[in-house]
Amino acid sequence: MHYAVGDMFKNVSFWSAVIGWTAAGLLKTAGNLRRTGKIDFQYLTSLGGMPSAHSAMVSGLAVSVGLNDGFGSTGFVVALALALIVMFDASTVRRATGQQARLLNQIVDELFKAHHLSEQKLKELLGHTRIEVAAGMLVGATGAVLLNLAVHGR
Repeated sequence: MHYAVGDMFKNVSFWSAVIGWTAAGLLKTAGNLRRTGKIDFQYLTSLGGMPSAHSAMVSGLAVSVGLNDGFGSTGFVVALALALIVMFDASTVRRATGQQARLLNQIVDELFKAHHLSEQKLKELLGHTRIEVAAGMLVGATGAVLLNLAVHGR
């Protein structure tokens, strides 16, 4: 068996995941540009927003593994399980955390008016709606299919 770390960079499934993440970040950046008229490259690595980069990444990985190793392979089942966990977490746990941060920020605002408290805010955009997760999943899957077609013709 050959265990060269550099071989990872020759793997189409690795690049499918990277393309999914990058495409979602670029779409978020473009959406922000359209809304504000300003380019903000923080959207390439930010949490939350449309589409979900995490969902795009794990979906791209799972679809590519399925295309290359077969949708009945152990590798695909593992990648699918990872994708489902990440997408469920993004649309439930991290979203709830963001909603709690928003509420806490409102409480701090009210208390700050009457008392001298820290003005530090919690990050509110942490999770995703199910639509943002689904959009990320479509971005990742599409990127994986297109890359695999380009590389393997399948």
